[in-house]
Amino acid sequence: MKDIIQRINDYSLEELMGERFARYSKYIIQDRALPDVRDGLKPVQRRILYGMYKERNTYDKAYRKSAKTVGNIMGNYHPHGDSSIYDAMVRMSQWWKQNLIYIDMQGNNGSMDGDTAAAMRYTEARLAKISNELLKDLERDTVIMAPNFDDTEVEPTVLPAKFPNLLVGGSAGISAGYATNIPPHNLGEVIDATIKRIDSPNCRLESILSIIKGPDFPTGGIALGLDGIKSAFETGKGRVVLRAKTEFKEVKGKQSLIITEIPFDVIKSNLVKKIDEIRLDKKIDGIIEVRDESDIDGLRIVVDLKKEVDKELILNYLLKNTDLQVNFNYNMVAIVNRTPKLLGILEILDAYIDFQKEVIIRRSEFDLAHAKDRHHIVSGLIKCLSILDEVIALIRSSKDKSNAIENLVKEYDFSEAQATAIVNLQLYRLTNTDIVLLEDELKKLNFLIKGLEEILADENKLKALMKDELRKIRNEYATARKTEIVEEVDEIKIDEQEMIVKEDVIVMVTKDGYVKKSSNRSYQASKDVTAVKEGDYPLLISKLTTLDIVLLFTNQGNYLYLPVYEIQTSLWKELGKHVSNIITLAQNEEIVAAIPVSKWDKTELVLATKLGMIKRTALKDYRTSRYSRPIKAMNLKAKDELLTAKVLNKNKIMIVTNKAYALNFDYNEVSLVGAKAAGVKAINLLKEDFVVACELFDSEDEYLSIITDKKTGKRIKLNEFEPSSRANRGLVVVRDVKSNPHKIINAFILEGNDFIGLKNNVDLDYLKNTELSIADRYSTGSSITKKKIEDAFKVLKLVEEKEKEVEETKVEKEKPSLKEIDDRLLTIDDFLKSKNN
Repeated sequence: MKDIIQRINDYSLEELMGERFARYSKYIIQDRALPDVRDGLKPVQRRILYGMYKERNTYDKAYRKSAKTVGNIMGNYHPHGDSSIYDAMVRMSQWWKQNLIYIDMQGNNGSMDGDTAAAMRYTEARLAKISNELLKDLERDTVIMAPNFDDTEVEPTVLPAKFPNLLVGGSAGISAGYATNIPPHNLGEVIDATIKRIDSPNCRLESILSIIKGPDFPTGGIALGLDGIKSAFETGKGRVVLRAKTEFKEVKGKQSLIITEIPFDVIKSNLVKKIDEIRLDKKIDGIIEVRDESDIDGLRIVVDLKKEVDKELILNYLLKNTDLQVNFNYNMVAIVNRTPKLLGILEILDAYIDFQKEVIIRRSEFDLAHAKDRHHIVSGLIKCLSILDEVIALIRSSKDKSNAIENLVKEYDFSEAQATAIVNLQLYRLTNTDIVLLEDELKKLNFLIKGLEEILADENKLKALMKDELRKIRNEYATARKTEIVEEVDEIKIDEQEMIVKEDVIVMVTKDGYVKKSSNRSYQASKDVTAVKEGDYPLLISKLTTLDIVLLFTNQGNYLYLPVYEIQTSLWKELGKHVSNIITLAQNEEIVAAIPVSKWDKTELVLATKLGMIKRTALKDYRTSRYSRPIKAMNLKAKDELLTAKVLNKNKIMIVTNKAYALNFDYNEVSLVGAKAAGVKAINLLKEDFVVACELFDSEDEYLSIITDKKTGKRIKLNEFEPSSRANRGLVVVRDVKSNPHKIINAFILEGNDFIGLKNNVDLDYLKNTELSIADRYSTGSSITKKKIEDAFKVLKLVEEKEKEVEETKVEKEKPSLKEIDDRLLTIDDFLKSKNN
């Protein structure tokens, strides 16, 4: 027991996990996820090719069940599960994944639509012909062999690889702390570049770029961005834009966008589905139908278009919003001397050339040793035949085979190997014909030995042999480039306005910031019923089109630029979404005005603040192309708030304050300034006074309606207010009763049939403007009466009245006209606070 206790060691979790994870990371980096720079293969790929080669499952033999191959490789070389082996086999058999397929698979091996391959028990496979070029000369000691996982077999640490497979086949993988993403390149171009590098070891990158134009994907397409390719070739990292190959065709007056090649690694079925979703969601107008017409002859996706649609606009939209255009990021990481490294193309070529030199040297040394051994044997046989009678007599007089060998070595100075070959010589080979064959073989061996020795002694001859072998592979296997290279990446610019389908809609904006748009059909079907949160009310109900804009002004002096097409479509009876789902508002930021915009003409806006500032700005100054956040509409002083924003459609301005002062002046006294300006002083305020209303009027208007905090209201004739200039105190509109002062809550300039909304907490009431008595400026007004709104929207049928403009019943005529709803709905924070109404 004491011995057991002494063998227990204490480790910290950090130390233990760090040491174990380091070992695990090293393993998956070196032996699982990353390719070797020399043969461009990951261990599982190398083991699959070697296992099939060893079992003679080659291109010139019959197909063999994939399950048998997987079982053999898992049992002998790769004990990591059958799915990883079979998945790697399948990928090496898919033409749309790599330019050169290394596994010839018979049966369902998946598709470009993302379909998985059939189970391994259903498919059959064998090595493709070009795989032999990766495995050739393996038995001639060209690479180091190592024990397998259980020391029962040996396996190659790398394949001889007669061409730079890392560039030709490409690779992708993720390990601990490292990832690789190398695209496939054209075999012919890579071999030509390798030959160039062999001839000119110090050549510049530009020389290689002139040969290898860029990546060459099996699915074709267009690769844009020579700078990205150059960066990748130089540093190992770079970005290339991949674009589908498309064309427009017109058949019988119908236009179609034909897609014949798609970017690498894009799932075709997902691409077709995405285009069809764009059609169904009407994100862009003009797409009639999307069809996948791909067949055995090749890929073909057809997008039928409307006759007079802007086809270039649709193509650009699809390029920008689907996988018709994607980015491919080079990350050329490979294992070099058991270490992961980020490599440029020159380093990859140099590493491959050094490896091939080593392969050829090891192969030549192997061949030379065997040629010399055979030369020695053939020389002995020829010598034997020249003294054949004596040799036969000696052998006949010997006791046994070993004695005969000893006697031959002793009597005629043969080596033991020669003597053994003589003793084993068959009688038929003692003819004159065989002597001639042996002499011819000796000549060939002399020639071979001389050639091998020259290769080993002269690097130029070694290089010439390497180039000759590369050219043979190029001539047999090279194919034309599939991917077109374009030097510049052209920026896709889309005019958002051109994309939008023009539709008539009804837009509603509420005081609490809920927005929605509804179709005319939905509005007509349920116009008397709509969802509004308790205590909320509309600021705007207007008929617009999806091409129009709504400007929402906030109390913090900002405005939200809200295109109608970005507002969520809802049924009229639904609540809609809060504007913060489109543009985020700051804390305590509230909407104070909503202005619909159909044309950016010479219209002007007037903005007024609670502390008496005012400004006039051209509507077009609020037009913007970036509107993901609130934009400054007016610079405010500390503690000031924007009160309102109105379209300047009249020539007089009336400012009314809480302490019952009113000042009217001509709009020309407010100079035209930019969108971010602070403006000028509108009225000279008393201490603790603030502005409650800014109204516009002209000669056609008659009354100023005011509401006080004492439940009183009145209408004052506008001709009682003498025109003044801005920045004055103004005239009193309610006499100053010191024992019971009246404060003005809000003021309006309305038509007789308009309504004033009264909000008490969450209750909404209304008051007809003509119910207010007409009084002079000094009167405190009369008590107001009000009616409970059963359904606010039965009163506020604004759009319908504006659109129909028909004769209505007496009751209908009492409903409001189309004016901004904040002109009718009065927020009274403490209205009747101490009384129950």
